Amino acid sequence: MTLDFAHAAVKWFGLQPHQLDEGQRKVLERAVGRRTIAEDPDRHLGENLTLAERVADRVARLGGSWTFISGFGVFLLAWVAVNQYFSRVAFDPYPFIFLNLLLSMLAALQAPVIMMSQNRQAAVDRKMAVHDYEVNLKAEIEIMALHEKMDALRTEQLAALLRQQQEQIDLLARLLAQTEIAGQPG
Repeated sequence: MTLDFAHAAVKWFGLQPHQLDEGQRKVLERAVGRRTIAEDPDRHLGENLTLAERVADRVARLGGSWTFISGFGVFLLAWVAVNQYFSRVAFDPYPFIFLNLLLSMLAALQAPVIMMSQNRQAAVDRKMAVHDYEVNLKAEIEIMALHEKMDALRTEQLAALLRQQQEQIDLLARLLAQTEIAGQPG
């Protein structure tokens, strides 16, 4: 049962077509046209990324991994061990001021890059949330349409059953009348 767009807008959203927002319009057009709205969310993820975005994602992926943590831990231990072992000619003796400078610079560079990646991921998550909303909205519309179809079928079946029952009552009444006429002394 395909509804025209204006009728569907009023029926499912209680709004005139010009009052629908972009998401509602998209969902309703797909529902009325019996077209799917679901897409593979990973299909467009890597497309149109700038070099900076790709680097930010890789830095965030590496910086948030156990590989980085364990590798950096080994580096720190090696730094301390080498400078302690060669304490007389150490290039960064205790309290490791140069190491502190390097760690501060790494943190100063790594934190904004990771935040850029997180901001981009948040934008992707928002798009996916909008898509999930559209899919759920279309599913609700389809379920309501199925309920209407089931109600219409049930109403038709009840009407047919009542007609059939009335025909049987009429038949029984005729048979009863014939039996009474045949049984009367005449």
